[in-house]
Parts: sequence; structure tokens; C-alpha cells
Amino acid sequence: MDIAFSFVVPAYNEENYIGACLESILKEAAGRNDVEVIVADNSSNDHTDGVVAKYPGVKLVRESKRGANATRQAGFLASRGALVAFIDADTIMPPGWLKKVEAEFARDPKLVCVSGPFIYYDLPMHIRMLVRIFYYLDYGIYLFGKTFFGISTTIQGGNYTVRRDAFQKIGGQNVNITFYGDDTDNAIRLSKVGRVKFTLSIPILTSGRRLAAEGAWMMGFRYALNNFWMLIFRRPWTMSSKEIRFGKEGTLYQPERKDREALIATIFFVFVLIAITAIIIAIYLAARAIAKL
Repeated sequence: MDIAFSFVVPAYNEENYIGACLESILKEAAGRNDVEVIVADNSSNDHTDGVVAKYPGVKLVRESKRGANATRQAGFLASRGALVAFIDADTIMPPGWLKKVEAEFARDPKLVCVSGPFIYYDLPMHIRMLVRIFYYLDYGIYLFGKTFFGISTTIQGGNYTVRRDAFQKIGGQNVNITFYGDDTDNAIRLSKVGRVKFTLSIPILTSGRRLAAEGAWMMGFRYALNNFWMLIFRRPWTMSSKEIRFGKEGTLYQPERKDREALIATIFFVFVLIAITAIIIAIYLAARAIAKL
């Protein structure tokens, strides 16, 4: 039978998270025999493969070249679905996710990629609210680029689905990118062959372990900088990333550099204040100019 939908889950030392991820995917695919699940293991040295083996029907492939994109590409090459979803190993799929994604592609034959945001279920409420603000800003940038330049620069790296034929046209994943900037790179390249859509209506739950360890403000700044660098220079600013894993006890929000977090937050609020002031002045001057006509 033809495969309609493939889930590709890249994994590196994910024994504490991947079980919940696979269970959520299999619940979404329950009763269907046209869905496949592939775990691409990036030479893990823990018991990731043992956890995967507990789930019959889940296919395990291996990739020795380090990096999330190389691992995703290995999973993509092993997949057969007309639609291929790239889902991170520390994510949990909410009910109805699969139907929403398939509905997006059914409505728009020219759609080649759809993506949604993360919901960091294990972070404090005030950090989750901050992340939501980041997403609203990013969504505004997405709409601006789509409206005025005809391209999308926004894909969430662990929550996006592509049409196989479109992804093949652009050569699949850019394996020269190991971590940062991969989502912007895919968005730009896919925009050349069809429509790329980012929507807040298709979220996925995920661990906030990286934000917990490095800080939400730092990660927001780093992702923004790398996305901008990919857009302008077609390469990421940050060429390496830390391996951040938590045990079964879960995530604890303790940024390693609280002073850096405070500095970035201050700069952000000053920038926002300046921007708001500039807008108010512009509106005031425009209103005066119109009144003199």
C-alpha cells in the first residue's frame, strides 16, 4: 500500500524523551495503515535504540554524520510518504495535529510546507508567555516577507511538514548546516517551488530544556540573529551548539548566565520603547501634515 504520511524523528541520546514522542505519534496514526514512523538515530550512545525497539512498526535508521540536518536527511531518504513531517524527539503531538496538517495540504495544492510553533510545556508560565510574544513578532515578520517579498522565512525546525516532491526538488535537507539556521534555509529554498505557510493553529508540545539551560532571552536573540544571517548571508552566525539533555526528573529553569539574560531583556525593552516612540512621532507628524492640507 502507498504511504501517505511519514514521520521523521531525528534523535541523539533521547532515551528520556523519545518514548513519549513516539506514543503521541502512534496515537495520532491509530487505525491507519498509510502512515509510517521513522527514527533517525545520530549515533546515540545511550539507550535510545532500546526505547525505539519497544514500539513495533517504528523503523530505525542510523546516521553517523553529526548534526540534526544530516540526521533528518537520513530519515527523509528512508521515508516513502507523499507528505513528510519532521518532528523533534522531545516533542509530544497534541490530538488532532495530523488531521490539521493534512487539511492544510488538501486545501491548497500549491502548498509545499506547513509549520507551527512550539509550546514549552515544562517551562514556567512567565517564560511561556515570553515565548508566545516572540512567536507573535516572528509571525509579523513572516507576514511582512510573504506580502512584500513573496518568500517565507519562518519554519519551526521541529514542527514542519513538506511535500516529498517539493523537498526533492530543492535537494532535501542542507546537511552542511548542523543546527542553527536550518529552518530559515528550508523556508527560503522551499519558497522557490511553492507556498510555505507558518500558522499558529498547528502547535506542538516540546521540552524547553535548551531555553531552561541557556535562557529564553539568549535563545530568542540567538535564533533571531541566525535567521537574519541566513536570510542575508545564506549561512548561520552560530556554527556550533551545546548538547543539552535532562534526566527523567524533568526540566528546571535555571539559565547559566542570569546577568546576560537581564542585559538582553533590558536592550529589548529599550529597543521596543524607542520603536513605539518613533511610531507615535511619525503618526503625529503625519497628522499635522494632513491637517495643513
